[in-house]
Amino acid sequence: MRLTQRDIARLARVSQTTVSLVLNNRTTASARIPAETRERVLKVIRETGYVADPLARRLLQQRNQILGVFTYESVFPSASADFYHPFLNGIEESAEELGCDLLLFTSAPVTADGRRRVFHDNNRLRIADGALLLGRWIPGEELSRLVTEKYPFVSVGRRDDPDDGTTVPYVGADYTSATATLTARAFELGHERVAFVGPGEGAESSADRLRGFRSVSPRGAHVPSAGRELTDVLHELLGQDVTAVFVEDLADADALADAARCRGLSVPGDLSVIALGDASRPVPSDADYSGFHIPRKEMGRQAVGLLEAILSGDPAEPQQLLSCELVEGSTLAEPRGL
Repeated sequence: MRLTQRDIARLARVSQTTVSLVLNNRTTASARIPAETRERVLKVIRETGYVADPLARRLLQQRNQILGVFTYESVFPSASADFYHPFLNGIEESAEELGCDLLLFTSAPVTADGRRRVFHDNNRLRIADGALLLGRWIPGEELSRLVTEKYPFVSVGRRDDPDDGTTVPYVGADYTSATATLTARAFELGHERVAFVGPGEGAESSADRLRGFRSVSPRGAHVPSAGRELTDVLHELLGQDVTAVFVEDLADADALADAARCRGLSVPGDLSVIALGDASRPVPSDADYSGFHIPRKEMGRQAVGLLEAILSGDPAEPQQLLSCELVEGSTLAEPRGL
């Protein structure tokens, strides 16, 4: 079995980006690597007999050292800036380590359905050596075309492979395991009636969360919230005697908890509220919600590392999931009466 840069990184206890810099000896960027770290990488290379692909090295010399960033939704409005900032920060840091410039593609037209498309008459994908894709929802046909045309890219976020059998490279968050762990915790505390609030479909991130919930609570209620007032959602939950609710977005979790308190209910005494991720829009409250954090910065960093591996001819493990950080918080507790 052929060794990969990812294997070398694991053995040397460094990032894949560091291995790439050492192997390719990029003067400006690699100068930042401590001598001790460089020697540790070289030692592993010597001991394992790793040999870089010579074709990849020739291709490297022809690169522009520009990585593209394409966003399927705007990342700059105040409502989403806080959510996307860690992703972009991780991308920027890793690109800087590699000595690459970033090119944000902003010319994509918005179609009739209100979505952006990477492929259009004036697209400039080829200016960049490869691209990172950001967005909650990405059309399968675009992912399939990118793979078919052999354009190097990595999605920041898990994506389903298209029906044509192509493999989509991505670095995502393991929402399924994190949600399952929290759901199991609620049952351990004595909750018998639980519910999931959110789309639970469409975007892979939504489907993964619901899948994790269903793996532990197959009979738990699923209450869609799109287009509904959260007071109505709360009324439905209370009508089903739900004592613990798992909410896809922290902002919705906060609004739902506020609606419960306005009805004289205690959180978490009467209703435990668990946030399955970070807020996609500003949250007025600074409450310490039980749930998990998405490893957004690390997803950005590792997505750049994976793209670099693909560009270097070393695309090991093209689909990677990172663990979410569980947060104990103060909004999940035993139901009242136990």
